[in-house]
Formats: sequence, C-alpha cells, structure tokens
Amino acid sequence: MWWGVGAALMANLLYSVGFVLEKRALGRLPALSTRRPVHVVLVLLTSPAWIAGSLALAAGFAAQLVVYRALPIAAAQGIFVSGLVLLLLLSSAVLGEQPSGRERYALGGVLVALLMVVASVREGEDVVSSGAPWTLVLLVCVPTLVAGVWLYGRVEQRSRKRHRVPTTGIGYGVAVGLLYGVSSLAIKGASSRLTTADVGDAARSLFTSPYPYLLLFTAAAGLVMSQAALQRCRASLIVPVCTTVTCLFTAVLGTLTFGERLPDDPLLLTLRVAGTALALSVLLALPRHDPAP
Repeated sequence: MWWGVGAALMANLLYSVGFVLEKRALGRLPALSTRRPVHVVLVLLTSPAWIAGSLALAAGFAAQLVVYRALPIAAAQGIFVSGLVLLLLLSSAVLGEQPSGRERYALGGVLVALLMVVASVREGEDVVSSGAPWTLVLLVCVPTLVAGVWLYGRVEQRSRKRHRVPTTGIGYGVAVGLLYGVSSLAIKGASSRLTTADVGDAARSLFTSPYPYLLLFTAAAGLVMSQAALQRCRASLIVPVCTTVTCLFTAVLGTLTFGERLPDDPLLLTLRVAGTALALSVLLALPRHDPAP
C-alpha cells in the first residue's frame, strides 16, 4: 500500500508542475479556439515550455497507473486532491495568481471534504478491484463524455456574448473534470489489464477492451478543451475545480462501477457520504464570475 501512496504523491508533484508550466507557456501563445483543434495542437507544439509541461503531465499519468494497481479508488482520489495545496503554492509563486478570500475558504472546504472520503478507507478492509464489465463502464462513461462536451460548448457560447461578466471558468473546470473522470476510470481499467508478464497477452487484453479508446478520446478532446480554458482562466481556480469533479466522479461512480464496496462501518460510511456532499456543496458555492476590472 505504501508504494502506492508514494506513487500518488509523485503524481501530485508531476501534475502540479505540469499545469503551472503549461499555464505559463500559454500566456505567451496566441489565443486558442476549440473550433480549430488541429491549429491548437500545432500552436502548442511550437512552445518548448508547453512541451515540458505536457511531459510532466504524461509522467504523472504513468505514476497514476501504478497507484490504481495498489490502492482502492476512493483512497487514491483522497491523496490526489492533496496536490491542490502544492498547485496553489506554485501558481502563486510562479504565476502571480492570488485567489480571493472566498475561493481560499472554498478550496479549504474541498480539501477537508475529500480528506473525509479518504479517511473512510481502511487498509485490509477495502479490496482493490481487478476489473469491471465493459457494458457497465460504457454505460457510465459515454453519457458523461456527452455531458462534458455539451457543457463546455454552452460555456463557450456564453463567453462570446457581448457585455458578458468576466467568468472565473467554473463551467470549464466542471466540463473538463468530467472528461478526466472518464479518463481516470479508463486508467483504472487499463491497469487491471496489465497483469501478465507476457507483453503480447497484455497488449491483446488491453486493446480488446474499451479502455485505450476511451483514453484516446479523452486525451485528444481534453487537450484542446483544457488548454483553451487554461489560457483564459486562472490555473489556481480552474485546476482545483477540475480536480474536484474528477475525484468525486471517480471515487463515487468508479467505486460502484468496479465493485469496490462501500464501508460496512456506519462511521466510515458517513465520512464517505458526508465528504462527497460537502465537496459538491462547496463547488456549487464558488463564485461564477470575476470582479469587473
């Protein structure tokens, strides 16, 4: 279990550094538009700083594969969310972003809520799942992808209106978080397929499942959508919102989909349910608009 915790902490470090490097690079690039996805990719590939950030994120992805082999889904999400603290420190020191007092309290509430979720996990009592039925995975993932893309389009449509109030990017964060939630389930599923030392058997098992194709879609769509949103909004707000949605989606639906049962102990069950409800309440209470300049 402890090597899984170490891999999760390393993933936190890599993700935080990657997001900050990408955000810094995006500030020097021309405006990106999701209407021109190929152009977005070509522009991003001209920036060595952005490439460095994306490589850090890719390394974090590799560490996440290790985490899901060692820890239950709910426990992994609780550790991942602790990376928000490091992200806020880096975004303040490197990017000069200063969250408002209300946002700091809200992010503190999210951290408490998700720590409640991970506190409900007990070593030896929670079983790490080895897989899930494909039909159930697709039943959860496909509607979620549709909802995420639809929500992002709605936010984009509103952002193009004249005389609009400056947005904080909450809608962007929720939409991208849904896509990355699906990606987390696909990573979990893919890790369960890589259980044999024979490379051919492992590849055959992986590519005859829906997981690599879900990862391909979420990687392509998530890249374009997240980078356009990150360029327009503060990393210190949009990334925590995205992380919160991803963690809650993965902890709740991932636990049910992969059959990692809820705690039998009433106290532990209360911690898990109350933590989820608190995080959702805080997310809904975040301000939707920045103050007008």
